Order: sequence, then structure tokens, then C-alpha cells
Amino acid sequence: METITSRTNPLCTHLRKLAASVSYRRKSGEFLCDSPKLLEEALLWRGDLHTVVCTEKAPLPPIPAGVRLVQVPGDVMKSISPAETPQGVLSVCGMPDRTLPDRLDGTRYVVLDGVQDPGNVGTILRTADAFHADGVLLVNACADLYNPKTVRATMGAVFRCPVWSCGVEELRELLAASGLPLYGAALRADTVDARTVDYSRCAIAIGSEGKGLSRELLAACGQTVLIPMSGHCESLNAAIAASVLLWEAARND
Repeated sequence: METITSRTNPLCTHLRKLAASVSYRRKSGEFLCDSPKLLEEALLWRGDLHTVVCTEKAPLPPIPAGVRLVQVPGDVMKSISPAETPQGVLSVCGMPDRTLPDRLDGTRYVVLDGVQDPGNVGTILRTADAFHADGVLLVNACADLYNPKTVRATMGAVFRCPVWSCGVEELRELLAASGLPLYGAALRADTVDARTVDYSRCAIAIGSEGKGLSRELLAACGQTVLIPMSGHCESLNAAIAASVLLWEAARND
């Protein structure tokens, strides 16, 4: 195990950049995980683990040969961790190849349209994984999947559930080629009760927290659905809406 005591060490600089910069993450092809839980998930699901950084008292699971293992004092950990209260373990993983496929062969997918809160994107990915969705598609400037806050909110689903980014037209072509109807969580003249829809093969679109589905994605929806709720409530948080619809879809499997 290496020991690093300087905050200006190149590895420390690299970790801070991974936490702070989308462009740097994409250029390096790596992302940062900031908890023992995420390290365990990376090991369990065979994530592309490159580096593990820990403090002296942090317990570690067995680390595979070839993974760089570094120990740092508490003050250095505090300077490199994106968390306000570091948990004593950071890990660096390589980003998987997420080239958009020619066809989606699964049964159920989630489409996120401009969902910009990292916690919501991560929570939705975690929920999609829990309810057996086959993947998530991000359109219209969603929060970066590999933002540390997003990764943390996935609770390990980032290593299990495929995620792709694409434009609306690419999405339309992909869904058409896959024979998947798109259901949007939105109000329109054709909106139906979410409990009456056949979710056996479909994609479910969730819009941003403030604006809902964009006009162009709403136009791509073959059907819109409404979650019944109290008349005095306007809407649900994006992650909650996704959870309700995914549970409704899963319970009818």
C-alpha cells in the first residue's frame, strides 16, 4: 500500500478534478465513488476498479491485484472527498462503454427528460434497477450520471443498470426499431389513469422537476399517463413519480 501525505500530490489533484468536472471525467474515462458501500458494490458487480484511497482506520474488503491502493491521513481525505463528512474510502472506476445500441431487446426502460438534480437521477436509476427495468436513457441535458452525488444516490445501481445518453430524434428511432411504445408522465388530451396501462413492453418518460416533459419529447409519446393524487397537489418529485410508475409496472409482471 502506498502512503500519500501531501494534498498537492498528483493523485489528489486528479481525484478533486474527477469530483468537480464533467469534462475531466469524460476525458479521463474515470469517475469517483465516495463510500465503502460503493466500493463493495464495484467489487461485487465487477466494476472497472482502478484505485482505492483510504484512511488508516477504514476497514477494507479484499482488493484485487492490480488495483492501486493508497492510504492518506484524515486531513488529506477531507481535501479530496466530495462529501461534507468523508467516510474514509474513495474509489476510482473506469466508465463502461455506453454506445447507444441499434435495438433495445429488454421489456421496460425509463427515459429522463432534462432531469437536472443529481440526487433525482441517481435515485431513479436505483429505482429502475429495483423494479427490473432494463435500462435508463437520458435526454435533454440531464444531470451527469457520474457526478459523485448521482453515483452516491444510485447505491451501486450504477454498476448494474445500463444508462445511455441520446437526442430526442435518436430516441424516437431507437424505440421504433425496438417496437417499444413511449408513455409520458404528463397531461394531454389523451391522458389515462396510470393504473390502466399495459406496461409489458414500453419506455416510461419522466420530465424535469420544474418544467415536466419537453415539447419535443411529449410529441414523441404515444400515450400519456396520470398518477391519481389529491386535487390540491400539482405534481410529484421526478424520482417519486418514476418510483410510482415503475412499481405499478412491476406489480403486473
